Amino acid sequence: MAVKDRLVSPRQPHLKWQVLDILELALMGLCGFLLFAFCSTVIFDIVTRTIGHPWLWLQEVTSTLFIYAIFFGAAAATRRNDHLYLSAVAEGLHGASRIAIEIMTRLVVLGVAISFIYFGYLNFLRGFSSFRMPSLTPIASLYAAIPICGVFVALFTVEQIINGLRNGFERSELTEEPKHLQPTGTMFAEGGRQ
Repeated sequence: MAVKDRLVSPRQPHLKWQVLDILELALMGLCGFLLFAFCSTVIFDIVTRTIGHPWLWLQEVTSTLFIYAIFFGAAAATRRNDHLYLSAVAEGLHGASRIAIEIMTRLVVLGVAISFIYFGYLNFLRGFSSFRMPSLTPIASLYAAIPICGVFVALFTVEQIINGLRNGFERSELTEEPKHLQPTGTMFAEGGRQ
């Protein structure tokens, strides 16, 4: 078996869930687009203000892009164990204590996700009574990102708990042995310079 086949990704410890891999890839692509669009709208806002003809609607677009990038980024980072994950305590433990800490940590994250879903949905519903200026778009369009993020974070956290219970939470850190470069030219010999 080749070393490449034995490697296990540190962000997905064991079990491959193809649908969630595709979802993670889509979220990462969406985050990249949102970041690019956010930076572009900020530049356009600065330019239009500098030339004396500001586009006021750009501030609405910029804030929307920023908020969606934050929440979708948090969801993608949860899948990758880059965010909302407290690993310093658990990495020093093994066996039952490691499993207990890992599950407890993920249950806390799951509680946060459920709060995002519940309270985010309540804010979303209340957001239809307030409007953004100058477009008069309901502010609920911003609040929608919160429960969506909560659903993704909950889904990814449940996946991590299932993977951990089936296969353990310890990450495989297998890597290829480093290759040592040998001088090939005539400049170097075993005893030093020629």
